[in-house]
Amino acid sequence: MKRQSNHKIIISGGGTGGHIYPAVSIANAIKTQDPGADILFVGALGRMEMEKVPAAGYTIKGLPIAGLRRDLSLKSIRENLLLPFRLLDSIAAARKILDQYKPTVAVGVGGYASGPLLWAAGRKGVPYIIQEQNSYAGKTNKLLAPKAVHICVAYPGMEKFFPASKIVLTGNPIRNDILPSTRESHQAACNHFGLDPKKKTILVIGGSLGAGTLNRCMENFLPRAGNFPVQILWQSGKNGILQATKAKNNYPQTAVYPMEFIQRMDLAYAAADLVISRAGAGSISELSAAGKACIFVPSPNVAEDHQTHNAMALVKEDAGYLVADLRAPDLLMDQAMELVFNDSRLAVLSENILKLSRPHAAAQIAQMVLEL
Repeated sequence: MKRQSNHKIIISGGGTGGHIYPAVSIANAIKTQDPGADILFVGALGRMEMEKVPAAGYTIKGLPIAGLRRDLSLKSIRENLLLPFRLLDSIAAARKILDQYKPTVAVGVGGYASGPLLWAAGRKGVPYIIQEQNSYAGKTNKLLAPKAVHICVAYPGMEKFFPASKIVLTGNPIRNDILPSTRESHQAACNHFGLDPKKKTILVIGGSLGAGTLNRCMENFLPRAGNFPVQILWQSGKNGILQATKAKNNYPQTAVYPMEFIQRMDLAYAAADLVISRAGAGSISELSAAGKACIFVPSPNVAEDHQTHNAMALVKEDAGYLVADLRAPDLLMDQAMELVFNDSRLAVLSENILKLSRPHAAAQIAQMVLEL
């Protein structure tokens, strides 16, 4: 295809898969609409985007930025004292990148690197778009909002955080292979994972690093898992896979399958009758597009408790259940066993969460970027 423009675009942010995958989805959508677009990613040194973005085929530069540590260990206190210096170094590095690359537009998807890059872009007259994933806006995006051209959001009612004139309700970008399951895709998914297509299937996902609470819930459930005609795909994350495997080996006959990371998440969704998940914005957007009945266990270790706000937005629409992290060890798996065999409730939850999906978010944001 003939080159359409001389667009040079920076996409900044990362830190978790919930930021990286939407960023890559936006980049892919830009390349679909303008194959000649030149795209550079800017992330945080030492974070997972420095590995995942090149794997997706894009160039990335790193900033020495880090996030605020919330525990009170000596190491964390020491790291927090260095944050102002890291921030100044990151702003200087962002200015240098902007001077060298000379972008026509920048996009911030959240994460540590997004703040310094967009702050520097605003002062150099580079127009930028903010993509706010959560239902409760973060401090950085609120500070960056005044100079943003557009603020793309995934939830209604964001006027309480941002100027209404700048808000565009796009939804969150997701991988384009996430779709509602069919009988055929369910069968293919079960074949892929070696599951029984006639059995109820639960998918437990705590993110790429895993979630300690969800892993503990699964370990506690293993002794009685054999009492239920159910099979469980358990993404324990790289932090939890050794303990998960050890726990599973004590009950080898149970249909519980721990995995460090699930590459084919589209097939995992297609196999599942019920999903147990943290409530990150990216996960919720994918689960909405897949039309999955869910129980959300919001992480308590996030800024402004935004995962609880995300989950509550669905609970209010009867599009999901919420179990608090503190109560999950006592309640979660009992509620899951009750829900997974209730076909009428599964159908209602699935129908309602699917209504909230916005599967074309990446294409809409890409179009806005190119119009700038």
